[in-house]
Amino acid sequence: MAPATVADQLVGQLVAAGVRRIYGIVGDSLNPVVDAVRRSGGAGVGGVDWIHVRHEEAAAFAASADAQVTGELAVCAGSCGPGNLHLINGLYDANRSGAPVLAIASHIPSVQIGTGYFQETHPDRLFVECSVYTELIGAPAQAPRVVHTAMQHALAGPGVAVITLPGDVADRPAEGAPPAVIRTGRPAIVPAADDVAALADAINDARRVAIFAGAGVRGARGEVLALAEQVGAPIGHTLRGKEWIQYDNPYDVGMTGLLGYGAAHDGMHDADLLLLVGTDFPYDQFLPEGVRTAQIDCDAAKLGRRTGLDLAVHGDTLSTLRALAPLVRRKADRGFLESQLTRHRMLMEKVVGAYTGDVKQRTPIHPEYAASILDDLAAPDAVLTADTGMCNVWTARYLNPNGSRRFLSSALHGSMANALPHAIGAQVACPGRQVISVSGDGGLSMLLGELITVAATRLPVKVVVFDNSTLGMVKLEMLVDGLPDFGVDVPGVDYAAVAAALGIFSRRVEDPADVESGLRAVLDHDGPALLDLVTDPMALSLPPSISAGQVKGFALAMSKMVMNGGVGEAVQMAKSNIRNIPRPSQFGAGG
Repeated sequence: MAPATVADQLVGQLVAAGVRRIYGIVGDSLNPVVDAVRRSGGAGVGGVDWIHVRHEEAAAFAASADAQVTGELAVCAGSCGPGNLHLINGLYDANRSGAPVLAIASHIPSVQIGTGYFQETHPDRLFVECSVYTELIGAPAQAPRVVHTAMQHALAGPGVAVITLPGDVADRPAEGAPPAVIRTGRPAIVPAADDVAALADAINDARRVAIFAGAGVRGARGEVLALAEQVGAPIGHTLRGKEWIQYDNPYDVGMTGLLGYGAAHDGMHDADLLLLVGTDFPYDQFLPEGVRTAQIDCDAAKLGRRTGLDLAVHGDTLSTLRALAPLVRRKADRGFLESQLTRHRMLMEKVVGAYTGDVKQRTPIHPEYAASILDDLAAPDAVLTADTGMCNVWTARYLNPNGSRRFLSSALHGSMANALPHAIGAQVACPGRQVISVSGDGGLSMLLGELITVAATRLPVKVVVFDNSTLGMVKLEMLVDGLPDFGVDVPGVDYAAVAAALGIFSRRVEDPADVESGLRAVLDHDGPALLDLVTDPMALSLPPSISAGQVKGFALAMSKMVMNGGVGEAVQMAKSNIRNIPRPSQFGAGG
């Protein structure tokens, strides 16, 4: 029997493609789709579930996380005008993260389009920049092929596909049969033999090779480690590459960039050949000049767009390194590798370790200490989501992958407030796994309504709030630029009390002696839970290498604070961060 309406047909196509849920908020133009979801009976009987969030932005973030942890198509939806407009920030994040997401943007009545009708926008235009495909469905006969095409684009991108569906069209009788769902294996992108040979020659000629790895090394971990062993290369990594290459890696030298730690910066700058593998690292100021550089990427459009290249190889990491392996000669000299590993150990012990060893009795709580305890207590297969800003720093430096844990963040789009809605999507997709939202109080307060979603659905999400009453990363940016911090304060809020008012188990911790017991109580609770950690608002984190000009900026900003009557704040900031200020001998370029 043919589906009764276009909306029924749409839901049927989603089910056939393996979709089991839609994240969104109901609304008049979306009602035909929502009612079709109701009539489908839910995922338990072969239909689709409706996951009701409190803001469409959260729906898009949740769908993004769902897609990232499952590798399958995820769906979000918004009603006409303001409803689907709210999707846009989360869709930007999903598209830049390569998450296969289909967004259903319902529209005003089709006969009213172009007349300035109530709530009129043009979704088919608005979402072009944050999608790999967007199209307006204007007639029932068009619908099945457009929906099919949108799903294929989302999976193939992978990225976001948007279908704009007027409510009256969704409610009309369906026409035509949908195309069959297409499923294929993941293809290999095999590099040209000449490019591989040229790269092998460059590696063999170099005395000091360094590897900088991104998310594109996923699935090729063994091959990257084998290359590092063969040529004595230290391996640095990006934030998105962390979960795929850092763990059990004897060649690891950490990260560089704004969130960085360890010896990755020095390793790249001291090498005479830098090999960029599966990374589109955007911060060119942290990449070396004057070092011969080669890049491997499956997307040829990304080759050379961050730094000048001497060699470029278009291919996926696995295929390229397998072709490269028999051509590369083993380097007997391990001096460069050992020197970088020694420096990395020193930095981890003296800089990163400094904040987790002697601050157990210091109030307010040092966030680094709390993060290190969270790393100890989180489940081996936990999914950890992190808000943008200082929470990303703490997770990058103190929460460790092991091959089973997943780490989700807004690493490329850099949006605030992503952690909690990401955690909602991850928990819905993986009901049996521990999901922890590492939230800043700034990010949590921006989409605070999603705590209601957690409470209403009884999702067992664990929310750990690093509550410092400030936008810490913005404060750091201002200070580096020589500006006193301004407008970065966040009102003090007892988030544990807020959670308790919603029926969520919660604890508030202000004494570092209570951090471990508080975390245990929240993580062990059977159901949603929140820990409000009151942390030091003056605890900032500098990149692994900063210029003399940036240090001067700190000094200038703190002088301005003192002159403006903020001597107490300046002294407290110095106490909280003095070990992170590099000595003159540690200055990077420009020192």
